[in-house]
Amino acid sequence: MREILGRRRKLLFRRGGRSAQLGAALHYATEWQWPVLPGVGLRSAGRQPAGARLGLGERVTRRCSCPDPDCVVPGAHPFDPGLLAATTDARMVRWWWTNRPDAPVVLATGDRAPCAVSLPAVAGARALAALDHFGVRLGPVVATPTRWSLLVSPYGLPELGELLHSQDWVPSSLRFHGEGGYVVLPPSQIGSGRVRWERPPAVTPAAPWLPQVATIVDALVMASTSTPDGGSRLAY
Repeated sequence: MREILGRRRKLLFRRGGRSAQLGAALHYATEWQWPVLPGVGLRSAGRQPAGARLGLGERVTRRCSCPDPDCVVPGAHPFDPGLLAATTDARMVRWWWTNRPDAPVVLATGDRAPCAVSLPAVAGARALAALDHFGVRLGPVVATPTRWSLLVSPYGLPELGELLHSQDWVPSSLRFHGEGGYVVLPPSQIGSGRVRWERPPAVTPAAPWLPQVATIVDALVMASTSTPDGGSRLAY
């Protein structure tokens, strides 16, 4: 069944000869009314000679296309255009990804768009297992090799502040993507690797159902508290 859904999703995002990113961005923007924009993307740190092969254990280093040589979220953030340019307009989406077909797809979170909570991948796996055990219904979950992001219904700062105030401690590795934030969506390629769906949304015209942040925050805090995060470095 998962293989069938995967094929349907690929066909959905590639129909009409479009790039995977363009097809996905159009679906998010026009079908689900999620405001999107292209991420800054990646560039090669150095060019390899034509026909050269990488040796065992070697790889081409990919760096962020932004001017910051020490960017901690390579490829995985807006730059030009900025976050405020996010839109659901199909013409703008087509123009962006026609000119930059490999650009990551960035969702501007908050307002009427989905929000998200992200945490290290190991903690994310533990949190999902705990939520499944207790029968908590989840929405789509975005995964990269380093972090998982759970999409939730829009929330405001007062609601979030009240939820976090009730916690004894909130690890720095747990991050909240509300109004003014963003999340990179599949199918994108960023510095830490491929962005994929750990829990894919249903392939339907209707926007995916999303849980309230209050129903999942306790499990996410507990999983993040019990899992070493390797420091507070922001890595998607």
